[in-house]
Amino acid sequence: MNDRVFLITGASSGIGAATARAAHRHDYQLVLAARSADKLEALAREFGPEKVLTVSCDVTSMEDQRAMVEQAVERFGRLDVVFANAGRGGSPGGFSEADHHAWRDMLLTNVYGVGLTIQATLPELRRSHGHILLTGSAAGRATIPGSMYSASKWAVSGIGYNLREELRGSGIRVTLIEPGMVDTPFFDQVPENALEARDIANAVMYAVDQPAHVDVNEILVRPTPPRD
Repeated sequence: MNDRVFLITGASSGIGAATARAAHRHDYQLVLAARSADKLEALAREFGPEKVLTVSCDVTSMEDQRAMVEQAVERFGRLDVVFANAGRGGSPGGFSEADHHAWRDMLLTNVYGVGLTIQATLPELRRSHGHILLTGSAAGRATIPGSMYSASKWAVSGIGYNLREELRGSGIRVTLIEPGMVDTPFFDQVPENALEARDIANAVMYAVDQPAHVDVNEILVRPTPPRD
């Protein structure tokens, strides 16, 4: 029986849910974490509860993150792949007028929460010589006027680069997944010419499915520009 275990934060919708479906097709056992327990339970029913553990987790809480890892190891005995995917958008208005409270929540989730996921899961990934993936963004490679969200994703890119250096020689692979515009609940309105969540899930699985000697450092995925 395949005993590989794939943990995903922000798994209740969008890229996280699409990646859960892709990993399920690749026969992984799943640990699905998010704040929305109802949506996670719906995914568990879709996949079959024997191969899925759902965990209610606020990624800005180290207590929640450690409990998530403890439950995963108690249930499945190991962690092989961790996808630190939980994130949230910013507030309109640029640096002049944005809601500074929204900034705080976003930065805690997008940056601090990623750091907590890494720290909480690394002991198990060291045991399995596993793989950690981070959801960055094309916005983390661009200069966008007034965008604190873009700045948060620049930070995620920095986390990925610096984590890879820390783990050099450990056997743990580190991959930054950097989507362009994706049609997910992240947006209030469906963007035109957007990627689908499953496109990003395919990129995740491409990196994960490479042989152990291949470390896919970054995958930048953008929509194909519309025809003239």
